[in-house]
Amino acid sequence: MIRISAIVEGHGEVETVPVLLRRLCAWLSPLCQIEVTVPIRIHRDRFLKRHEEFRKHLLLATSKSRDNGWILILLDADDDCPAKLGARILEQAKAVVPHRRVSVVLANREFEAWFIAAASSVDGQRGFSCPEKAVSDPDTIRNAKGWIGKQMPSGQKYREVTDQPAFAAMFDLELARNRSRSFRKLCEEWQKCAHQPESAATNRNRPLWN
Repeated sequence: MIRISAIVEGHGEVETVPVLLRRLCAWLSPLCQIEVTVPIRIHRDRFLKRHEEFRKHLLLATSKSRDNGWILILLDADDDCPAKLGARILEQAKAVVPHRRVSVVLANREFEAWFIAAASSVDGQRGFSCPEKAVSDPDTIRNAKGWIGKQMPSGQKYREVTDQPAFAAMFDLELARNRSRSFRKLCEEWQKCAHQPESAATNRNRPLWN
């Protein structure tokens, strides 16, 4: 049994991340048993810029995930370089909890880019209409939420708190992995942690971005 404690930044991700992780488990590691705790929501700037804030939330995640658990820090990259920011966050996390499994996952640029990567699989769902030509590189869209909102019917908005978990429950995971580098890295990190022996995992924290 792997107990997972995620640190997220949006109201939508609090509901969405457990849905996504359970789907990843069923898809990639069907024999693995997991328990996903309620994600810890943070304020991104304070979490990244204030050491005490960072430490407090990381220790809370450690307590929730217990000794053999996995701490997943899942944030939007926004305009930051995922490789540089991810490496910096991981280094800071290792300094606080050096013997715990920690992953830093940065959706590039926003969480919704993963839905755009698999846009055809949610065509017709919740009013969303997939454009004729799919986006060639969904990870580069600056305002992924706005892009999805533009594909909704006139007068209907994309609502993160309700639409995000709904899309997470239905989008094609394999298609997203094939078309989004950041989602592919999430899948790779999942497999590393799910299949890693506990004795090795507790002494190794691996970065998501190389």
